[in-house]
Amino acid sequence: MSDRKSPTNPAFFQPISGMELPRYAGMPSFMRLPMVDFEDEAIDHVDIGIVGVPWDGGTTNRPGTRHGPRQLRDLSTMIRTLHPSSGIAPFDARNVADLGDSPVNPADTADALKRITAFFAKMKAQGITPLSAGGDHLVSYPILKALAADAPVGMVHFDAHTDLWDSYFGGFKYTHGTPFRRAIEDGYLDPKRVVQIGIRGTMYDNEDVEWGIAQGVRIIRIEEVEDRGIASVMEEARAIVGDLPTYISFDIDCIDPAFAPGTGTPEIGGFTTREAQRMVRMLEGLNVVGADLVEVSPPFDPSGGTAWVGVSMMFELLCILASAPGTKRDKA
Repeated sequence: MSDRKSPTNPAFFQPISGMELPRYAGMPSFMRLPMVDFEDEAIDHVDIGIVGVPWDGGTTNRPGTRHGPRQLRDLSTMIRTLHPSSGIAPFDARNVADLGDSPVNPADTADALKRITAFFAKMKAQGITPLSAGGDHLVSYPILKALAADAPVGMVHFDAHTDLWDSYFGGFKYTHGTPFRRAIEDGYLDPKRVVQIGIRGTMYDNEDVEWGIAQGVRIIRIEEVEDRGIASVMEEARAIVGDLPTYISFDIDCIDPAFAPGTGTPEIGGFTTREAQRMVRMLEGLNVVGADLVEVSPPFDPSGGTAWVGVSMMFELLCILASAPGTKRDKA
C-alpha cells in the first residue's frame, strides 16, 4: 500500500484489491478508491470524481434517501475492477477518486441547492467529471445547473416517473418530481435532446407528460420498450442525444421493486436488473459529461440489497464515463 502515496503513481488511483485487504475491512470509500478533497495535491490528477449527495429535502412522501450515499459506499466495496462483457477497466482508463459528499442543508431547500451547485461548479472548474450518488432526484437539478452553466446538455433519463411536474402542494417548485422541468425552463437541458425511458405507474393526471412532449422531450413508456425491444429503444436514444454533451440520470425506481424495493416511490412492472445493465451498456462512446444514481432509500431495505443494485449500476455508469471522449484531461 506504500505505492499509493503519490498521485503521479498509477497505483494511487487503483482500488484496494480484495486480495490485499478483505472487502469487509478498512474504511469504506466508493469502490475502495482513494479519498481526495479539493485541498489535496491529488485533485489535479482526478478525471472522474464519485460524490455522495446525502439529501432528500425534495421528497414529497417517503423520506430516507439522505442515507443512500453512506449505504452505497459500504456496498460498493464488493465492486471489482473489470467489466465482464465490455472489457472496460475504468480505473486503468481514467483516474477515479471518491471526493466525499457534497455540502447540503437538511433544513433549507434553497440553501441546499446553492451548496450542491457550488460544489459541482468547483468540480467542473477542476475539469473533473462527476458520478453522483443521491439523495432524492431533486439533486440532479443543481448538478445540471453547475455542469450546464455555459450551454444546455442532453440527457438520457431512466425512471418510472418523468419528474417534469410543475409544482407540489400549492406552488412549491422544487421537489423530486420537478427537477427536469426546472432544468428545461432554466436552460440547463435541451428538451429536444432529452429521452426518458421506462415511464410507468399510476398518475395524478397527464400534465407532466403533455408538457414534456410539448417541449420536445421523448418519453418512452415501459410498454413501448416491451413492444419494440431494448436494442431499438437505445438506438433511438443514442440518435436523440447525438454527439453533443449528454448527462445520464438513473433513478433506482426504474428497476422493478422485486429487485430494488428500497426506494421512496416504487412502481411495479419495471425493468429487471439485467435489462437495466443492458440499456446502460448501450450508451458506450457517447459524449457523457456526468451521471447520477438516485433514490436509494436504506430505511426501506436495510439489508442493502437495493444499494447493491445501485452501486452495480454506478459501476456500469462509471464504465460509460470512462469510455467518454471528454473525461480524460491533461494532468497539471
